[in-house]
Amino acid sequence: MNVTSFVREKSASLALVCSALLLAGAGTAPARAQTTNGAAVSQDSADASQFPALKELPGKAPPRVWNGLAKVWARDHGQWKTTASNEVGAVVFLGDSITEGWSTLARDFPKLKVADRGIGGDITSGVLYRLKPDVLSLDPAAIVLLIGTNDVGDGADPKDVAANVRLILQAIQNYNPKLKVIVCEVMPRADGDARAYSKKIRKVNSLVKKIVKKEPNVAICDTWSAFTDKKGHQIAADFRADHLHLNATGYAVWKSALEPVMANLHLATGRAE
Repeated sequence: MNVTSFVREKSASLALVCSALLLAGAGTAPARAQTTNGAAVSQDSADASQFPALKELPGKAPPRVWNGLAKVWARDHGQWKTTASNEVGAVVFLGDSITEGWSTLARDFPKLKVADRGIGGDITSGVLYRLKPDVLSLDPAAIVLLIGTNDVGDGADPKDVAANVRLILQAIQNYNPKLKVIVCEVMPRADGDARAYSKKIRKVNSLVKKIVKKEPNVAICDTWSAFTDKKGHQIAADFRADHLHLNATGYAVWKSALEPVMANLHLATGRAE
């Protein structure tokens, strides 16, 4: 075989190998991040418009969730599509039904541009799953987070709840290390075994406080002692619409608890400094 024929043969063989590699690569799944559940979640923002299976949630999900969560989740995302463009740069209130139910939010904070991103029944791993599309996509001025009571009610371990909050704060820091965050303590409840819930919620709050102490742009808002009854185990009757949700007086108490924390973060005049 002469030199020219040899080169041609080797070139053809190399081309076949490259083509095979390209075809194999075309069917390869994109890079995915592993969660503590063992579920794989895409590095890119997933479509958060529909609630995923528990095994697909990042962090550590509780063993169960409220059976109405998926419906409320889809409804709220449908509504947010129509408002998101007007909420860029807002202070985002993020959480579950307690946040979602704050119907006077804009009126209570007239000097702030606010956006409500609470979903009834949501959990910490749900917030983590939807953080980028629902909150960070708005380039928020700051974030007010209240989440965790549904985790406790759904049987989660307090350590797992706190670990998920840590992941939420890490994700926010990765997006913008200067972004100010107010973490509200999980509020007391008045259903089931009040003492058992109280013990678990106190544990969550204690662990989260330790996490927040290490974060220079994160502050705690005391929404535990502000709401407990005289025995210190459950939410006081004056503040609640039911065993868990706030009435108008309760939201006024939450507003009063937030105001000094917001002032320390320079939120009184608008965008965080």
